[in-house]
Amino acid sequence: MAVVNEGALKKMLKQYKYRDLTVREITNVISQYKDLKPVMDAYVFNDGSSRDLMSLTGTVPVSYRGNIYNIPVCLWLLDTYPYNPPICFVKPTSTMMIKTGKHIDANGKIYLPYLHEWKHPQSDLYGLIQVMIVVFGEEPPVFSRPTTQPPFPSFQAAGPPNSSYMPGMPAVSPYGPNPNPGVYPGYQYPAGNSYPATAGPGHYPTQTPVSTVGPTRDGTIGEDTIRASLISAVSDKLRWRMKEEMDRAQAELDALKRTEEDLKKGHQKLEEMISRLDQEVTDVDRNIELLKKKDEELTEALEKMENQSENNDIDDVIVPTAPLYKQILNLYAEENAIEDTIFYLGEALRRGVIDLEVFLKHVRLLSRKQFQLRALMQKARKTAGLSDLY
Repeated sequence: MAVVNEGALKKMLKQYKYRDLTVREITNVISQYKDLKPVMDAYVFNDGSSRDLMSLTGTVPVSYRGNIYNIPVCLWLLDTYPYNPPICFVKPTSTMMIKTGKHIDANGKIYLPYLHEWKHPQSDLYGLIQVMIVVFGEEPPVFSRPTTQPPFPSFQAAGPPNSSYMPGMPAVSPYGPNPNPGVYPGYQYPAGNSYPATAGPGHYPTQTPVSTVGPTRDGTIGEDTIRASLISAVSDKLRWRMKEEMDRAQAELDALKRTEEDLKKGHQKLEEMISRLDQEVTDVDRNIELLKKKDEELTEALEKMENQSENNDIDDVIVPTAPLYKQILNLYAEENAIEDTIFYLGEALRRGVIDLEVFLKHVRLLSRKQFQLRALMQKARKTAGLSDLY
């Protein structure tokens, strides 16, 4: 029965050591891939022992040659998950057949570098499924069974393949003494990036390698033939691993070259910024020196003026630089004096000091003179290149 409720998941996973982490990852995956369902079932190990484990069973969408195919998979989670990788199988239907390759064996077990290099928290179920989708998109793990061929029973992903077919897969109980708590004893992945060669179903007996040359006259296979076959198989595996290492090293080298170019560009930009900052510092220092000199000059001028202020006449302090400017200054001062005189005549009239006839007579004379002064001052300002005052 599929379990989708988080509370029910926690109840089903009560024997798991890291239940909360496992529940969180399962919930995240089934929310992204609706066809995957969590199922609690018995898993049979190599030595025949079984244990109730949680599995994610269903299909994942894979894009192959422009079409989307639903690939059936089964991901078994050990009770030490997520500190041990899942055990993954392709689970074909009755209309499918397993296509063995470097990532899939005849039992449908999945071998990926992502599983071999599994490390929590960098590795998780969602990332594993993403890697599966990419790998299966390049090399589909199943294909349709030919219609002319009689149907065969589908391979059940209830346990791993026979250990006699899997180099590096020990046939020991997964729950025996384990000196290293970080490694699950029942399923150790092969060292390096090696993958098992194509093998038959787990219940088939181990077969002696067959020579490509053929048997001898008495029907037996000679040692030389076996040796040549083994050397050929090892050579092919070494060439494949060497190519994989070279491709990975080339990719790392390309990434390092790009990083080097970015660092060089950044270094050049930093040098330009430092150069501009040095120039700005030089300009600021020069301006500071200039301001200090001006400040000293102003201080000296103020001290000199304070010492001479008692004996100075206000008319002698302001000295125009040219006769035209002096004329403008005098006209402006006289015009303002007439303005003040008219104001005080008005005050005198208001207070009754003078009568109206006297007020009008003096105002008429002063206004005429004020008009003449303003006209002359406008002409002088225009000659001096100054703006209009009125």
